Amino acid sequence: MKLYKYLDINFKKKEMISFVGAGGKTTSIFKLAKELKDKNKKVLITTSTAIYYPDKEEYDELIVDELIHISNINKIKEGSITVIGREVSEENKLLGLSKEGIYEIHKIEVFDYILVEADGSKRKSIKAPDNHEPIIPINTDKVVGVIGLDCIGKKINIQNVHRPELFCNVTNSKVGEIIDEEKIFELIINNKGLFKDTPKECKKYILLNKVESEEIKMSALKIMELVNESKFDVVDIFKWSDKS
Repeated sequence: MKLYKYLDINFKKKEMISFVGAGGKTTSIFKLAKELKDKNKKVLITTSTAIYYPDKEEYDELIVDELIHISNINKIKEGSITVIGREVSEENKLLGLSKEGIYEIHKIEVFDYILVEADGSKRKSIKAPDNHEPIIPINTDKVVGVIGLDCIGKKINIQNVHRPELFCNVTNSKVGEIIDEEKIFELIINNKGLFKDTPKECKKYILLNKVESEEIKMSALKIMELVNESKFDVVDIFKWSDKS
C-alpha cells in the first residue's frame, strides 16, 4: 500500500505535512514525495531543522539559498520534487528554513505539497523532544509522528535513543531499561512526547516504521491496540517498513 493512502492525501487539495520523531523521517518523506511526483504533483521537501544532503536521483531541483526568490520557484514543473534549504553545513547537512520562510513559500501556493522535516534525531530510531523541539510550521495541515520499531528490546542508552534522559522523563523510565511497547505508547500519548507542540488544528498520524520481522510486527500491533483503546487524538496509526 502506498504511503499517501495511509495519510489520506486529497489530490484536489494543497497540503503541508510535517514529520517529527525518529527512525526514518527522511526516508519516509522522500518516499512520499516520489509517490506524489508520480501523480504529476509539484512537491517541495524542506526542513525547519536539518536533513542530510540528498542524492541527485532523489530530486529534480535543489535550491540552497537563505533568501528564496519567488521567480526561482514559479518555474517549477509539474511532476517534480524540489528540495530547498538555506545552506549546507560542514557535516554535509542541508540546513533548514525558518518557520516564517516556510510560511511565505506556502502562502504563494506554487507547490501542491510541502513536506517538512521538523525534528532531528541523529539517526536514532526513537527520541523525546527537547524544549526547543520540534519546529512545526504553524500552517501545517498534518503531523506525522515517526518511530523506528527496531528499537524494541534494546536498552535505553545513547546508542539506541536520542537524548535518553529526556526519553526517560517522558516515559517514566530509567537509563538501561529495555524499550518495550508500553514505553513507546507513553511516548506517543504524553504531551511532552512525540506530538509535542503540534498545533491543535493539525491532524495527527503515527508511522511505526522498520516493521521488518514477525516479532516486531506483533509489537506494532500491540502499540496500535494500546493507542486505539486510549482514544488518543490521532487520525490513523499504521505499521510500515521503509524498505518496502
